[in-house]
Amino acid sequence: MLTQAIFALKGKPLNVCDLNRDAIYKNDELYNLMRSLDIESDVDNLRYDHVILATDADVDGLHIRNLLMTFFLRFFEPLVLKGHLQILETPLFRVRNKKKTLYCYTEGERDAAIKTIGRGAEITRFKGLGEISPHEFKRFIGPDMRLSPVEVDNHSVVPQMLRFYMGKNTPERRSYIMDHLVVGPEL
Repeated sequence: MLTQAIFALKGKPLNVCDLNRDAIYKNDELYNLMRSLDIESDVDNLRYDHVILATDADVDGLHIRNLLMTFFLRFFEPLVLKGHLQILETPLFRVRNKKKTLYCYTEGERDAAIKTIGRGAEITRFKGLGEISPHEFKRFIGPDMRLSPVEVDNHSVVPQMLRFYMGKNTPERRSYIMDHLVVGPEL
């Protein structure tokens, strides 16, 4: 029997990086997520084999993704270490004509799709999952969906990494980002 479920979050989840486990019990969204997965006492009770994070492919979506990964790494690290946490890569573009529809995950794929479809190609830039109809969405959650596993090479550095990227050290993090910022080609 195959079982799947969708857990829709309301807004951005709580950043639990510097909080203790009691915070989960005080936050409805995180508490309900933990309970729906049945991981409160042990991740071996995980109700589903895969926990797939599906967020918008914009800055807010990436922030939500990071907050959820922080939640799992902070309180349910074995779930991540055992390979249950994955990220659904969602398309940024749809290129179509009356005969063919192509979904593109990068600008390069979009450009190639435009060449494939040719004249009269209609290009849609998805701003979020809410702009994708349920009929379309099911096309990228089937057997051909693009999943990226959340992997940890060295679990002993996870607490330090979470404190740096998700903690209250805003000036140090800002400095690090500015020192390592890579600027792409101008559009």
